[in-house]
Amino acid sequence: MEPLNAFVTFANFVLIPATAYGSQLAIGALGVTLIYGILRFSNFAHGDTMAFGTMAVILCTWGLQSVGISFGPLPTALLALPVGIAVTALLLIVTDKTVYRFYRAKKAPPVTFVIASLGVMFVMNGLVRFIIGVDDQRFADGERFVISVRTFREMTGLDEGLAIRTSQAITVVVAVIVVAALFWFLNKTRTGKSMRAFSDNEDLALLSGINPERVVFITWLIVAGLATVAGTLYGLDKSFKPFTYFQLLLPIFAAAIVGGLGNPLGAIAGGFLIAFAEVTITYPLKKVLGYLLPESLEPDGLVQLLSTDYKFAVSFCILLIVLLFRPTGLFAGKSV
Repeated sequence: MEPLNAFVTFANFVLIPATAYGSQLAIGALGVTLIYGILRFSNFAHGDTMAFGTMAVILCTWGLQSVGISFGPLPTALLALPVGIAVTALLLIVTDKTVYRFYRAKKAPPVTFVIASLGVMFVMNGLVRFIIGVDDQRFADGERFVISVRTFREMTGLDEGLAIRTSQAITVVVAVIVVAALFWFLNKTRTGKSMRAFSDNEDLALLSGINPERVVFITWLIVAGLATVAGTLYGLDKSFKPFTYFQLLLPIFAAAIVGGLGNPLGAIAGGFLIAFAEVTITYPLKKVLGYLLPESLEPDGLVQLLSTDYKFAVSFCILLIVLLFRPTGLFAGKSV
């Protein structure tokens, strides 16, 4: 029974949280990699786009809750998601027309777009803080757990209990649906194929009659959806705080770069790699080893490689290693 208790403990604190966190990073990194692959610049405003989309979902959720509308055992935020996506899409399209389109017409180098995105990032960050404030906002409702610790113990008779939160289960299910829908769209629809052609060779795509402005428009719509979904899932799983989404930019970019910028499959793989590395390295293994080792060899300390305060440092180190030894990422040579 001891190895089973060790596995349940490890699953409870590492495997399940890392899977949910990896799903959130993967969806976020998909937005970054789409912008890089199709619009050809690194969008540093993506974290604050996630924050804006989540804020719109929260405000809509509060509105629904105030009139007595809920989603039963599921979070009401799922009902508010379409509204959040629509508001975020409107913001991104307006931003593109007022900022990025000017530089596209001038055929500005990518670094100019990056600097412009930094300006957009600060504006979005200020806008979110002005509207909803700087404090933590919890907006999850419905059933808290799919499986609680007590229920699991009663079912199995083990000393350790396994808890699966509703937000974690929803994150994984929604991530699978979003990724499947995105890959179907890019590979099976005419618009998706046009976007892939535009990403592979812009000049040839233009000669083929593909409308570049339509490609840009559709890209921003998809990015708005991905950013809002990723931000909302993260907020449901943890909590919403605008500055946290600014910090999330590092692991999201690390996931996109580790997987290979411009490659959706790489973004997904990178998201899970970063998430599992962050959670595993910062988790104290004392309890797990206490079940696996003889009593005489049980560790006195936490057996923790890094404190959770240094979680984002793990992403940074992985990013540096990949840039040094494989700068094109794990899935080099592939694109949208």
